[in-house]
Amino acid sequence: MQFLLAFIVAAPLLGAVAALLPAPPGLKGKSPEQAVLRHGVTVTGVILAAAIALTLGFDHDAPSRFQATTDISWIPALDVRIHLGIDGISLPLLLMTALLFFLCALYSYFKLPEGPSPKAFVALLLVLESGTLATFAVLDLLLFFLAFEMVLIPMYFLIARWGGAQRQAAAWKFILFTLLGSVVMLLGLLLIGLNSGTFDMVALASDNGRELTHTTQLLAVLAIGIGLAVKTPMWPLHSWLPDAHTAAPTVGSVLLAGVLLKMGTYGFVRILLPITPDGMQTFAPYLGAFATTGIVYGSLACLALARHGNKGDLKRLIAYSSVGHMGFVLLGIASMSPTGVNGALFANIAHGLITGLLFFLVGALKDRYGTADLDTLAGATGAALYGRAPRLGAFLAFAAVASLGLPGLAGFWGEMLALFGAFDPAEGLSRPAFLTYTAIGAFGALLTAAYLLIVVRRVCMGDPKAKSAAPAALPDIQHYEFAAWTPLVALTVLAGLWPAVLLGLTDPAVQKLLAGGNS
Repeated sequence: MQFLLAFIVAAPLLGAVAALLPAPPGLKGKSPEQAVLRHGVTVTGVILAAAIALTLGFDHDAPSRFQATTDISWIPALDVRIHLGIDGISLPLLLMTALLFFLCALYSYFKLPEGPSPKAFVALLLVLESGTLATFAVLDLLLFFLAFEMVLIPMYFLIARWGGAQRQAAAWKFILFTLLGSVVMLLGLLLIGLNSGTFDMVALASDNGRELTHTTQLLAVLAIGIGLAVKTPMWPLHSWLPDAHTAAPTVGSVLLAGVLLKMGTYGFVRILLPITPDGMQTFAPYLGAFATTGIVYGSLACLALARHGNKGDLKRLIAYSSVGHMGFVLLGIASMSPTGVNGALFANIAHGLITGLLFFLVGALKDRYGTADLDTLAGATGAALYGRAPRLGAFLAFAAVASLGLPGLAGFWGEMLALFGAFDPAEGLSRPAFLTYTAIGAFGALLTAAYLLIVVRRVCMGDPKAKSAAPAALPDIQHYEFAAWTPLVALTVLAGLWPAVLLGLTDPAVQKLLAGGNS
């Protein structure tokens, strides 16, 4: 188990180095390009297999205990350690990350985005995978920061070199926002480590902030929270996200929504809740206010983009929907209750699966139509997807109703539990304020259903005025698309029908985390 976790974190880096080397003569296949893309599929597939083996070997009777741990001294003067481990909170995120990277590598093997060398593309993808996996596996504050920062450069180049229109501006906006947030976050991490005498996250969580003064906790929550909120993204620090998603290649959007946004919310749960509980309790009402504002703002922005005649981009619409969905995650965290935090963790996984699927589907639509403009997709397409590519239309309709929180699918449980958590927040938080947030969040859920149903009606059925023309056939789902999308559909259904699979892992770990390290 120790070896498996260390292998999962380190192997993508070794794979990235190998991707830049010449392919052995017997493995070149038809072309060097095919060889390096096959290498990407192989490495991410091996990582996924290792993550599945780690999950099977995980002691599911003790999910609150850190398992597969490695603890090696790295910088003794600062008590910085190479400390790895997983519990019921991090294991689902680790497994989902490995799955999404494998599906993206498989999709890219058949549909490589236009851009420079495939070698650089695969190498950057693997470096990005290593950084994201390490973020969910490390148990040292400085290692967490290094892993958190490690993903920025690969994602910048994926957007800037393989993206679409206005990719340079979007990539710069992404890197500037996230770097500025990270500088502030580093100050907060140093403040905790230097005041407590250790950067070990397990020891700090067990201490539960007792070694930190109230002022220190307030400053740490403010500094670290800003850095995490940028990555989440929380309103009003979200403005880099729509541009980045719109410009990114399909797999870049899938990974940005499915994995990178989760790094921010994971930091709130893993660092701020257990290490600075007093500071979090002070800032929780404000976090709840920003979260509910984001829920409504994201939904209203999507409704505006979905309206006829507004020339709304479907990728941009889904990006704004992420602002709303991550608002539910932040609301659950702000409640500081076991129900709310479990809902936040469940919503994290649900959003990764569903929004990853949505970005895959929008990428396929853009490949077929040459645009993601909603008016073009709905107005000039006759009977739209149901009449031209029915299986593609069915997948899009499924992803949309899953995203709006239909009972029986994964999106329902996270949002419902987050609202329940806000309805009954932790002791010491203002009940009237959180009841207001619950009502606003429920209203935001109705707005979410409204804009997603409008998207389904327009894109899948077409605008009524355009139905006089006979629809021309479009290529329906290809075999590689079916292979990449079906696991996400299956897991969305599984998590919706059997939520205990995920909640059975997270709940004991959340209970221990909120109790200050005591089971």
